[in-house]
Amino acid sequence: MSHAQTKETVSVSINIRAKAKQRDLIDQAADRLGRSRSDFMLEAACREAEDVLLDQAFFTVDEGTFAQFQALLDTPLPPTDKLRRLLRTKAPWEQ
Repeated sequence: MSHAQTKETVSVSINIRAKAKQRDLIDQAADRLGRSRSDFMLEAACREAEDVLLDQAFFTVDEGTFAQFQALLDTPLPPTDKLRRLLRTKAPWEQ
């Protein structure tokens, strides 16, 4: 690997096998987003990998910090117009 190339810039091949139906579904979604199959699959796989790793993260804090955190969670937000609007907005799957 030259000095100009790093792990982040060197392309490597990833090969996977899929059923035709799976490939077609992926292609349809990628096409809707105007992306290539590879770009779509890499973005989706990386997003899922990040979620898995973040879900595995373990944070430790001292008792005082945890008490402050808990107090923030237990304290309701002040009612603002922006919050009211947000709470009235239907989720995309409810529309």
